[in-house]
Amino acid sequence: MSALDLPGYAPVYSGKVRDLYVPVDAEAGGVPDRLLLVASDRLSAYDWMMSPEIPDKGAVLTRLSLWWFDQLSDLVPNHVVSTDVPAAVAGRAVLVRRLDMLKVEAIARAYLTGGGLEEYQQKGSVSGVRLPEGLVDGSRLPEPVFTPTTKAPVGEHDLPMSPDEVEAEVGAELAEEVSRLTRAILARGNEIAAERGILIADTKVEFGLSPDGTGGVVLADEVLTPDSSRFWPADLWEPGHPQPSYDKQFVRDWLTSPESGWDRKAGGPPPELPEHVVEQTRAKYVEAYERLTGETF
Repeated sequence: MSALDLPGYAPVYSGKVRDLYVPVDAEAGGVPDRLLLVASDRLSAYDWMMSPEIPDKGAVLTRLSLWWFDQLSDLVPNHVVSTDVPAAVAGRAVLVRRLDMLKVEAIARAYLTGGGLEEYQQKGSVSGVRLPEGLVDGSRLPEPVFTPTTKAPVGEHDLPMSPDEVEAEVGAELAEEVSRLTRAILARGNEIAAERGILIADTKVEFGLSPDGTGGVVLADEVLTPDSSRFWPADLWEPGHPQPSYDKQFVRDWLTSPESGWDRKAGGPPPELPEHVVEQTRAKYVEAYERLTGETF
């Protein structure tokens, strides 16, 4: 995760898949309320960083997020200022507004799977929301459900948050707005994606507030990408078992398969991804981008 040498910018943070730089001279914008957000080709699964990286992943996520920000612009403002960035990160970086990020991973589910399914099987609910009886892996929910988690540091697990815990973290009014916006983003995403043969099972979004306290909630980071969402081919959707996907679930499935030989519960690091998994993962990301946007990557 070594920082790039970007003239006019200084590295300030390196996350699982994104790196942040701050402008340090006038030519680079030289303003305290701007950040350069760079999407890497790194991929994380089960809270581990995978090796090797996935070629072009950062560019796919950046371009797809920019496309979605346009589709959602009437629902919520976003943090993008400019795509005029240093040549070394062109295509996978954006200049964004500096925000005070909310300490909540805002997640909405339109279909039941993954951690939501596990909780439903134990309690009949997800994040305190009661769900109908008889649902199975892949069932469509009556309407999108808000199922937030904590925002854990790199290497630690996000934990489910109850509505009361979200209110305690951000206040009742903001908690309600974050829930409404997260569900609205997923609903809008599914309206658009369904026309292109893709179902968005669930998604994670991040919100921030302007440091000066003016304006409302701002959508930040990425939105409706294969990293932050589960994308399923609509023509293959069949509740009752795990669905084929366009996202990093493909990597998760390989990691838990006999071929990888990895015991997730043993606590040791996962093996290197074989070339065919890297190639197929890249192909999945690119196909999702092309199907959604109608553009050739």
